[in-house]
Amino acid sequence: MPFEAINPPQFPTPIAPYSTATKAGNTLYISGILALGEGGTVLHVGDAAAQARAVLETIKTTVEAAGGTMADIAMNHIFLKSFGDYAAFNTVYAEYFPGTKPARYCVQCELVKPDCLVEIASVAYLG
Repeated sequence: MPFEAINPPQFPTPIAPYSTATKAGNTLYISGILALGEGGTVLHVGDAAAQARAVLETIKTTVEAAGGTMADIAMNHIFLKSFGDYAAFNTVYAEYFPGTKPARYCVQCELVKPDCLVEIASVAYLG
């Protein structure tokens, strides 16, 4: 099955060869999103809550560009640099998923840029 690339034009140029998202049938796969600005600069250095908000806003814009809403997200893959940011992350996360919560997992790991604290990859069903 062919898929369609979703790359909202307002986003900065990706720092690697990938699409922001791909849509295959009714399923939208959103790449791992970091709090990055133009040229790959890290936004909100040292503030996991602000990075989480930036990441979730990017995901929201991406899913909307594909014709969906945040309520269509079925799965989130969450990566935190430190579990010390888990509570702050969850406070922001809950604002974006007030109703039925998507499935998710959360792991602690190093991220592609040392100042990045949060990364999320998502899967949405746009049926």
